[in-house]
Amino acid sequence: MDLVHYQPIVNSIIYSVLGFVILIAAYFIIEKMTPENTWKEVVEKNNIAVAIVLAAFIIGISMIISAAIHG
Repeated sequence: MDLVHYQPIVNSIIYSVLGFVILIAAYFIIEKMTPENTWKEVVEKNNIAVAIVLAAFIIGISMIISAAIHG
């Protein structure tokens, strides 16, 4: 079995997991920096403004991680 053919698949899995871990770490850092619990604001209080800001943060960090990984 030739492992060279599986190298792009393995790389994609590794970079996907790495990107996800970095995204979650960045979320928890922002969560600690903000005075309110963002998840509680979105889920329990249905705060749409916080949900939009949180979504923009996730998209922005995801773009930065993607650019860093792909060069």
